[in-house]
Order: sequence, then structure tokens, then C-alpha cells
Amino acid sequence: MIKLNEAVVQRLKELLDERKEKPYYLHKKGGIPLSTISEVLNCKYSTITLTTFFKLCRALDISTIDFFNSPLFDEISD
Repeated sequence: MIKLNEAVVQRLKELLDERKEKPYYLHKKGGIPLSTISEVLNCKYSTITLTTFFKLCRALDISTIDFFNSPLFDEISD
């Protein structure tokens, strides 16, 4: 079992790796503060805002549905 915030972080890292990009890419392309990206990627948030999540998806050029289209989200625990 994995927590939702951990699955989100793993998925973000997976998508960045696929694109051969660094977290700075999300800042430049998505207009997301570097501090927010760092806190998300280091699992310092138990949740992220919908606005931040939407910006992350737009920066990665994927839909929110595509973001969650991963086995990581099959068995989420509370």
C-alpha cells in the first residue's frame, strides 16, 4: 500500500524521467515556485492544491486523467 501523496511524487518523478527533465522544468514551464516543487517532490505536503496539480499536469503536457493512468494509483491507502 502507498499513500496518495507518495504515489503523486513517484508519478511526477516517473514523468520527469521519461522526458529527461529536471524539476526546474516544472518551474519554468508551469510557473510553479521552486519551493513548492521541492516540497511536493520531498513529500512535505500531505496534499497539494488542485491549482498546483493542474499546473503540474499542464507543464508536463498531460491531462489529469493521463497523470492518474498508472498502476501506482491502484492501491492507495489513507
